[in-house]
Amino acid sequence: MNKEFFRLQAVERFKNIDSNIVADLNDLVKMAAQICNTPAALVTLLDEDTQWFKASTGVDISCTPREVSFCNDTIKQRKIAVVNDATKHEQYKNNPLVTGDFNLRFYAGAPLTTKDGYNIGTLCVIDFKAGKLDEHQLNSLKVISKQVMNLMELNWSMKVLADKSEENSLNKKVREDSEIKLKAVFDSSTDMHILVNRDLQITAFNAPAAHYFFNIYQHDIAIGEDLRNFIDPKIKNNFIKYIAIAMRGKMIKHDLFLREGTEFESWREVKFVPIKNYGGEIIGVAINSADITKRKQQEKQIAIQNEALTRIAIIQSHELRAPVASLLGIMNLMKIEDIDFGYFNMMELTIKQLDEKIKLIVADSEKTISSPLAIVA
Repeated sequence: MNKEFFRLQAVERFKNIDSNIVADLNDLVKMAAQICNTPAALVTLLDEDTQWFKASTGVDISCTPREVSFCNDTIKQRKIAVVNDATKHEQYKNNPLVTGDFNLRFYAGAPLTTKDGYNIGTLCVIDFKAGKLDEHQLNSLKVISKQVMNLMELNWSMKVLADKSEENSLNKKVREDSEIKLKAVFDSSTDMHILVNRDLQITAFNAPAAHYFFNIYQHDIAIGEDLRNFIDPKIKNNFIKYIAIAMRGKMIKHDLFLREGTEFESWREVKFVPIKNYGGEIIGVAINSADITKRKQQEKQIAIQNEALTRIAIIQSHELRAPVASLLGIMNLMKIEDIDFGYFNMMELTIKQLDEKIKLIVADSEKTISSPLAIVA
């Protein structure tokens, strides 16, 4: 299955938005249009063949074919797409939205990206005359697009929570715990997420965490299992100590080297975040883990390169300059003793030039070593 299949699955999560969320989305698109000084703005979702308008201002249509939508290209990237004048744009000048009654000229769209990384649509502003956005307007459009996605994610999450509550006839306490777990997941921006209670039992985890532990243990972790059974033995004591600190109310972060000497060896940045219930009582810890192996490797490579440059500088400074200094001394002695021959002046000039070149090389090496931006791993 390709990525588009999973993207379309993500789109399905947000097709049916509650009316109260639609009202909030309409407020956001109006704000986007006002800030960008355009007559229209939209929140769009793109399914297999249709672009749906989930919120809008300044237009009175509810959808367009996906194949003619500008947003169809925007969702293929992470940054804001801007078309200042569609009539002069090679890709869009013959688009029906430009040549037809809709008369679209200016477009700027920010992709709406789900927490699992799929672009499901856009927040876009449009105008019926050519235009442009300044830096402030572009930044505002990006910020508002994130708020749009947060509202839609929250709406979907609450629906999932409500469905689960109805299906399992959960009581009030279980619903409260589920909301806390959901909040922990959405507040986390790291690759892996695990929530444990005060007894170190796993109470929630996300897909990357399940995948990580299955690869190592060939075992599907489950709610209620003891986290201590899955901690790398070499860092187990420290790991449990960090959880205990978080249980006392302090959020901490550490870079940990895990699974040393195995195929799963990696550096991970691990955060330990205390989780409280609505009464302010700490009921567990959210453990958030991101792979930073590449960053650590780059740091190590930079250190190796700096060390090599230092060695070169030492060689240049001492081992190369020493014989040149000796030659300069000999030349001075020859002057004192009035020893002269046909090539004396040429030799003296050549030795002095060589000495100056070595000084320049040493100075350049020292400058390179001292600059944090000089070496890129």
